[in-house]
Amino acid sequence: APDNAPAPRESPESPAGAAGDSNSPPSDAPAPEAATPTATDDSSSSPTDAPAPEAAAPTATEGAGTPPTEAPAPETATTATPVSCAVTPSQTEGPYYFDTGEFRRDITEGLPGTPLLVSLRFVEADSCVPVAGATVDIWHTDASGVYSGYPDQSDDTTGETFLRGKQVTDANGIAEFETIYPGFYPTRAVHIHFMAYTDEGHLVTSQLYFPDDVSEAVYQTEPYATRGPHPVTNAADGIFPGDTVGSSLIGQVTENGNGYMISLSVGVTPGSPPAADERFPVRRGGR
Repeated sequence: APDNAPAPRESPESPAGAAGDSNSPPSDAPAPEAATPTATDDSSSSPTDAPAPEAAAPTATEGAGTPPTEAPAPETATTATPVSCAVTPSQTEGPYYFDTGEFRRDITEGLPGTPLLVSLRFVEADSCVPVAGATVDIWHTDASGVYSGYPDQSDDTTGETFLRGKQVTDANGIAEFETIYPGFYPTRAVHIHFMAYTDEGHLVTSQLYFPDDVSEAVYQTEPYATRGPHPVTNAADGIFPGDTVGSSLIGQVTENGNGYMISLSVGVTPGSPPAADERFPVRRGGR
């Protein structure tokens, strides 16, 4: 049997303040020569005989018609993704991959579940140079532990493509997906499959794992709770590498609105050959 093939349902597969005050009246004292205007020199001040300064750049408070500068944007998932330059271990692709051909950020297709933002940053091992322009493909189960596109599960999902999709990494090497927290099946720890490649060839095929305590908390909520507690921890999973190697595949999870964000830095060696069961990027398997 495949290493992460799902069993039947119940066991399916696997600004700081500006100087001066703009309301202060002008002084009768002569202005110093070639004085640089301050934040108090606005359009309502009386003109003086002092020569105008040369090409002084206006500040945010100069001129009644000058719009205020915008506050810096808060940190987003793009800047929050941790970076590690070690080579990410390969993991089996498993039996439930197929190429949907769809490039999309939101892969939920309206399915219920705890919202999850997946942020994967791809860097060249050792140098940490971001890998831009790589295609990243992810796929995982729904809240009940079923994959889309395949029969012989507790639900026949032939013809469906939920919780699958592709994105191209940006200049920072990041690809993000909006999805839901994966459901479990008894033979495996909670995970998301991912694959990355460029026009030149394969980069990596592996799996993203979740901290056990986060999964335990999520599975106490609906629509997960009706299935009971998750029976397989990372350490008990037969595919999870364990120890130090395995920890490099466990994502960093943070709260994100009413759900979570999971981030992982993936170190790759461009041009590395795929493992025996890694076939890409052809359509195959389910439909």
